[in-house]
Amino acid sequence: MNRSRKRSGPGVLLPWERKRAFLAELRSGRRWRSVIASALLVLLVITAWRIGDHRARVRTTRASIAEVQRAVGAFRAEMGRCPRSKTELVHPPRAGARYLDEIPRDGWGRELYIRCPAPRLADAAEVISAGPSGSFTNDDNIL
Repeated sequence: MNRSRKRSGPGVLLPWERKRAFLAELRSGRRWRSVIASALLVLLVITAWRIGDHRARVRTTRASIAEVQRAVGAFRAEMGRCPRSKTELVHPPRAGARYLDEIPRDGWGRELYIRCPAPRLADAAEVISAGPSGSFTNDDNIL
């Protein structure tokens, strides 16, 4: 008994036929599930990375703000006044004293804004980051 098997497609595809066969399968809908699943996976990975990156930048910004507030408090305790600029925190008027090693920056690489004394509390300094937008007029500032 000689039974021949029926194949669903050609057995051997030449290189120029493979491309046409792949495009034909895409048009017929055979590969759409895998294409959509791959696209959703890529979208999920990109979204997770962006959320993680944003959270890391906010953490870095909050740490920088806390460090600057500590430095301003130490400056005020020693000098009896607010620093006139951020430069005074790095290079104070008295020799030997040092409050910060460098001018503070937020998680996006922009300089922090220092308002001393704070408008609501005369004994404290207000340190603000412009946030992800880089503009103090937007509502994404970090205090």
